[in-house]
Amino acid sequence: MIRIEKINAKNIWDILKLHVSKEQESFVAPNDLSIIEAYISITGNGHAFPFGIFEDEIPVGFLMIGYDVDESFDNPPQIAYGNYSIWRLMIDEKYQGNGYGKEAIRLALEFIRTFPCGKAEYCYLSYEPENINAKRLYSKFDFIENGEMDGEEIVAVLKL
Repeated sequence: MIRIEKINAKNIWDILKLHVSKEQESFVAPNDLSIIEAYISITGNGHAFPFGIFEDEIPVGFLMIGYDVDESFDNPPQIAYGNYSIWRLMIDEKYQGNGYGKEAIRLALEFIRTFPCGKAEYCYLSYEPENINAKRLYSKFDFIENGEMDGEEIVAVLKL
C-alpha cells in the first residue's frame, strides 16, 4: 500500500538515496536539494511539506508540497500567491512504471484538501516542456496549463 510520510530523522537517509535515471535528471531536482529548499522556505516564513513516498516500508519516491510564496522565491508565477503547489515529485528509477506517481498525486491532493495552511482556490505545479510523461500524468488529475511559466517550466493548475 502506498503512503506518504513527512521527512524525519528516521527516513531522511533512505529518501536521500533515491534518484531518477540520468535521462530524467533535468526534469527534477535531487532530493537533497529539495529538502534544503524546504528548510530555506520554512525559515523564510514560508510553507513546505517534504514527504517520502513508501510502498509499505520501502521508500520509492519523494514528494514536496508548498503553499504561497516566501522570501526565497524569485519571480514566482502569479498563481503561486495564496495557493498550494505540488513543488516536487520523483519516483526512484527502480520503481517507475508501477503507478506510484499517480498514487502520490492522489495522496498529495488529499493532503492539500485538508488546507493545512488555510483555504486556497487552486493547486498548481510546473514541469519541463519536454517532460511528456509528467504532462500526461498531471492531466489525468485535470491539471490544465494556464499560460504561465515558472522559469522555463510550464505551469498547470487545478481548481480545488
